[in-house]
Amino acid sequence: MGLLLKIFIPLLGGALAFYFYSAPQSFNEEMLRGKRVIVTGASSGIGEQMAYHLARMETHLLLTARTESKLQKVVQRCLELGAASARYISGSMEDPSLPEVVVKEAENTWGGLDMLILNHIGSSGVSYFNGDIGHIRKLLETNFLSYVAMTASALPMLKESDGSIVVVSSVAGKVSSPFVAPYSATKFALDGFFSSLRQEFIMDKVNISITLCILGYINTESAVQAVSHIIKGTPAPKEECALEIIKAGVLRQQELHYPPWLVGSSVLLRSIAPEFLDSIIRSNIKVENIGRTSPPGQ
Repeated sequence: MGLLLKIFIPLLGGALAFYFYSAPQSFNEEMLRGKRVIVTGASSGIGEQMAYHLARMETHLLLTARTESKLQKVVQRCLELGAASARYISGSMEDPSLPEVVVKEAENTWGGLDMLILNHIGSSGVSYFNGDIGHIRKLLETNFLSYVAMTASALPMLKESDGSIVVVSSVAGKVSSPFVAPYSATKFALDGFFSSLRQEFIMDKVNISITLCILGYINTESAVQAVSHIIKGTPAPKEECALEIIKAGVLRQQELHYPPWLVGSSVLLRSIAPEFLDSIIRSNIKVENIGRTSPPGQ
């Protein structure tokens, strides 16, 4: 029975994930031509790849991230790829004033907004929790509160355009994993807030879609550097992931699971066999490579 469970449940999860999240799509690049899009965390990784895909689709782009030199290169490449326009604002989302500044720039430049893609992230290591509450507060500001602040600022324009909000999150925000407690907390918060907000929009007949993107292990430079020596498995390609995020947002899906079979089966198992899922997660972690950091003040 145990062996059967190990075989059957992942297969069932994969089948359901394929059915719900990989059904034939009606996406067409023309849907994005001329649209006004903000992408945060756009200087590298998935955000950078989304910027390039959107540029090829001839959108107007406003990109933001911490590193100005990287943003300048991404903007230049976007213009070469055919973006209708491309500009940037550099800054850290730890600054509580930045979300409003970015949205105001979109309003002043375009007079409106069609899609808000929230993708930025604060760094957090993979280690045993050491009681550092200050680190959690800092992560909440970057990984959660800035998402909420930018959404609040953008709502008037998105209501006018019947626009879309795309929230890039993680399987760590759906399924508990060891050694990432502070990071996981911020991602669960995103699910709670934006899933609740979506319900409010539906009940209030506000035609703004919210797409929550639940991502597994992706081969961004930062992710590979952080966890390749800790978890078993091969990362999925960031270029394909970025395109799937854009498609999901344009098609106004409630959730995207990527890679679909892996993330979909994990979410399913969390509901029907949580202890079994926990054992799988623990078995795929190289605990001997997990570090310990001293508590604050020591």
